[in-house]
Amino acid sequence: MAGPLKRVLMRSSTSAMRHAKAQEWHYGQGFDARKAAVQHEQLTSMIAASGAEIEWLTDADDGLADSVFTHDPSLVTDQGAVILSMGKALRRAEPALHEAAYIRMGVPVLGRIDPPGQVEGGDCVWVDANTLAVGRGVRTNQDGIRQLSDLLSPKGISVHSYDLPLWQGEEACLHLMSVISPLADDLALVHAPLLPAAFYQMLRARGIRLVEGDPDEFMASNGLSLNVLPTAPRQVIAVAGFPRTAAAMQAAGCTVSTFEADALCIACEGGPTCLTRPVLRQ
Repeated sequence: MAGPLKRVLMRSSTSAMRHAKAQEWHYGQGFDARKAAVQHEQLTSMIAASGAEIEWLTDADDGLADSVFTHDPSLVTDQGAVILSMGKALRRAEPALHEAAYIRMGVPVLGRIDPPGQVEGGDCVWVDANTLAVGRGVRTNQDGIRQLSDLLSPKGISVHSYDLPLWQGEEACLHLMSVISPLADDLALVHAPLLPAAFYQMLRARGIRLVEGDPDEFMASNGLSLNVLPTAPRQVIAVAGFPRTAAAMQAAGCTVSTFEADALCIACEGGPTCLTRPVLRQ
């Protein structure tokens, strides 16, 4: 999850969010569609400058505001993509957009998670190429995890599930990736108090060094201080405004680039990882 990013699926916030109503989508008062579009363009420029090829999901005027957060509706493995099933009702049309994009891109589709199964990409963390950790919470259920395991086990991939706390309620969901962001194969940024204990023990047993993000910044940002995107090992993009968390990553040998994201990430509860679906890392 931290190898050099070569190909990534994104959606412009200009098309996705142009008609978005903050109350309907559970966005904060700081949401501003025009300002969010400017901030998304800055993130896009930073990703392109890293050398990654950006594939655009769609530019349709379809009203699917959350589809800008392309990380969640699909999962990419070494053998192809899995089309997921969204736990948030307003997002249930998004997986079909991802399937159409993969067909267009020539990426094999391994299978789909079917309702009532639910899996969102934010609950999926690759520990290594053959080990996938999945958080079971308000957006990912046991049926979805079972289906995902049935799809991936024949490919030699072991799926491990971990219960997540409710934290701030069903509307403001806690994904597994809300509390961990890989920075390199052997390094991850975490908020340890919300990590499932068994997952924490797996990470430690595998020699993965855990960098603690600043707890006050985590709470103040509703977890967005921890949501960082590696474009290469120890090269990360983060939301501006969380200097202590950035300093912790820098002390661990990371280079941290930031962008202003109050109207896009903070208001809409999704960071740079959420805004990207990596398709190819090398």
